[in-house]
Amino acid sequence: MTVALFPGSFDPFHNGHLEVVERAAKLFDEVVVAAVRNPQKSELLFSISERSEMLTESLVHLRSVRIVGVTTLVVNVARDVGATAIVKGLRAVSDFENELQMAQMNRQLSGVETIFIPTSSSHSFIASRLLREVARFGGDVSAFVPEAVALRLKEKFAGTNPELEGLATP
Repeated sequence: MTVALFPGSFDPFHNGHLEVVERAAKLFDEVVVAAVRNPQKSELLFSISERSEMLTESLVHLRSVRIVGVTTLVVNVARDVGATAIVKGLRAVSDFENELQMAQMNRQLSGVETIFIPTSSSHSFIASRLLREVARFGGDVSAFVPEAVALRLKEKFAGTNPELEGLATP
């Protein structure tokens, strides 16, 4: 049985991530999606348990997908779930440089190979950082995220932007 690990901060999970999971599910018997705590990203919007819940709701249509939330090294998770590969999504060439270094380090630490799946051009501009910013200021991000995530973003930012209240909307 082939098992792929798709790790990410997923803060929030978006349609580019969804595309990578759906494509990986066609290549592997099982895909383990791991919401991880990335210490290089300082501002977290959702807790690991909230992200895991959104992942579960967003990926319910994929029977071969399992969700985990972790706060350890990705290679430890790969070992624990029996992953034969780590899957990483690429949006642009700029993603490749960082992901290549991580892939090489992970291979040296564990022997697990990394498979890169490029997103389609329709998702290549979507970034969780941008989605958080747009949602924080009352923008509609529902076209870029699964429905469960759109609802959670609305809830998270409801009433948090008093300077926008009272402004006319077109």
